[in-house]
Amino acid sequence: MSTEQNFPVLQNDLILRAARGQPTERAPVWVMRQAGRYLPEFRKMREKHGFFDICQTPELACEITLQPIRRFPLDAAIIFSDILVVPQALGMVVEMRPGEGPVFPEPLNMPDDLDKLCSKDSVEKLQYVFDALTLTRHKLEGKVPLLGFTGAPWTLMSYMIEGKGSKTQAKAKKWLYQHPEASQKLLQMITNLNVDYLVGQVKAGAQMLQVFESHGEFLTQELFDKFSLPYLTAIVEQVKGKLKADGIPEVPMTVFAKGAHFALEQLARTGYDVIGLDWTMNPESSRARVGNNVTLQGNLDPCALYAPKEELAEKVAKMALAFGSHRWIANLGHGIYPDVDPDHMEAFVEAVQKFSVKK
Repeated sequence: MSTEQNFPVLQNDLILRAARGQPTERAPVWVMRQAGRYLPEFRKMREKHGFFDICQTPELACEITLQPIRRFPLDAAIIFSDILVVPQALGMVVEMRPGEGPVFPEPLNMPDDLDKLCSKDSVEKLQYVFDALTLTRHKLEGKVPLLGFTGAPWTLMSYMIEGKGSKTQAKAKKWLYQHPEASQKLLQMITNLNVDYLVGQVKAGAQMLQVFESHGEFLTQELFDKFSLPYLTAIVEQVKGKLKADGIPEVPMTVFAKGAHFALEQLARTGYDVIGLDWTMNPESSRARVGNNVTLQGNLDPCALYAPKEELAEKVAKMALAFGSHRWIANLGHGIYPDVDPDHMEAFVEAVQKFSVKK
């Protein structure tokens, strides 16, 4: 662990051991978006503060990161932030609009718009994330590891061009077909910032990192191979390389490429320690495809948390059997939904702990 900030001694390293393929007594468990709208304490804070105001205020981001840790026996905390802070750091305006989600008032329309982006000193504009990480590492008091994250280049590019959520990503994919060189220039710009951003997160206190390729499902294998995979690979190679060059211990890295069923074998060869599976992927066939040298994360259907607790426990037991007890980090197959009953989140966590214990 980094010592310059004199962080508290880590008491629960279960997720770090699972990520590295070391023996574990049970599967570690955390949940994407575990600090979020399904928690009444989160909604109460959102009544007083804007979404990005919370992200940009370390004390508030820290408090929200800690909320699920206080409530549930989770094995990891993930810093409260958003993947769209990266486009903001490149000079784009992003607004969180009620009922609409994130909106870019001035999205990228043509390749010439890339000239408006400012990559110089962009990582310095994310200092508030680093400050939130350092503060949270201290406030966690070593209870569980702290995860950092970023959005993958293609996913961020698609937001920057679409200007908001999209069911087709047609505007962004149009760039891939009509402006491939400009697309690669933008993807490289995002990759460069992401590398510095993730290295900065580790220096600030992150003990594990996740890269979210949330829009992987919109790409054909050919497009994924050209516009996603090379940049995902560059990120893991360069982050690990820079940490090593700086004499900082390597941290486990996870890639979550939602919907990219076709790329599991390729992702297993990139150098990421963990591959996240979405809820449509079969754990047993996924394991057969990736081999035994990577850890799998996932992958309960987020909607299974609506089921009665007894049925939810049965689904978790079935999932635990499918993944097996080695090299598995339990999670949902995507983020938890805002209308989930927190009691069902607790039932999920407890079921994982019960059914994943090594016999």
